[in-house]
Amino acid sequence: MSDLVKTEVRGSILEIVLNRPDKRNAINGELYAAFDAAVNVAARMSDVRVVLVRGEGKAFSAGIDYTDFLRLSEEYGPDWQQRMRKITDDFQRVLTNLERLELPTIALLHGYCLGLAMELALACDMRIAAEGTMLGLPETLLGMIPDVGGTTRLVRLVGPGKAKELIFSGRQIDAHLAERWGIVNHVTPPEGLLAAGETLAEEISQAAPLAVGMAKRVIDGLADIDRGLMLEGWAQSQLFSTEDFMEGIQARMMRRKPEFKGR
Repeated sequence: MSDLVKTEVRGSILEIVLNRPDKRNAINGELYAAFDAAVNVAARMSDVRVVLVRGEGKAFSAGIDYTDFLRLSEEYGPDWQQRMRKITDDFQRVLTNLERLELPTIALLHGYCLGLAMELALACDMRIAAEGTMLGLPETLLGMIPDVGGTTRLVRLVGPGKAKELIFSGRQIDAHLAERWGIVNHVTPPEGLLAAGETLAEEISQAAPLAVGMAKRVIDGLADIDRGLMLEGWAQSQLFSTEDFMEGIQARMMRRKPEFKGR
């Protein structure tokens, strides 16, 4: 497994740690693959009852590493923009595996939790955030939508109105507002974040694991996640061929304000 993701078992808890602190745990292809591998390992652990997901350093994760878009042409070919359904499916599969893990998952958020990182957190069962954490889905500011389950799972949590407000604006919100909206379960002082996660994990660990796993399946089965993911993939496949998308990415990499033209 790559050093970009670390794992540690402590009693009944498995900790998965994003470990690219020099880049605020920005998610590139190698880190994403290593995270997927860690989730697959967790699925085979018989003595683990709860999974904690956190980030090393000053932030949970600033989201996708935008320079990684350059990798897409190498992996999917020069016509990668015409293969967005396949690319989106590959990205979605990782977080779908996380969501469908029968073990309860808790994301411990601090610093920043943006874009793909927030989509990862939304795929967890619960989220605890340190005070001062900023959360957001800024994809529309880049000419995209949250297409790795972010749109679908956010609607499930907060309803269409709040989801539209956050996604349409691309704004960041703090941990306390995220808690009021129902995105975050609890907010804690930064120094107590890990302890809060471990306390909740230990409480869950006292319940019957088969019952917890079945309860998770029933609750998740109440939402039509598969249809939502399909619609996200369809929409993104259209947007990646637009001039606005290219403008959004170039502007972000050049640290300037984008000039969108609606085409």
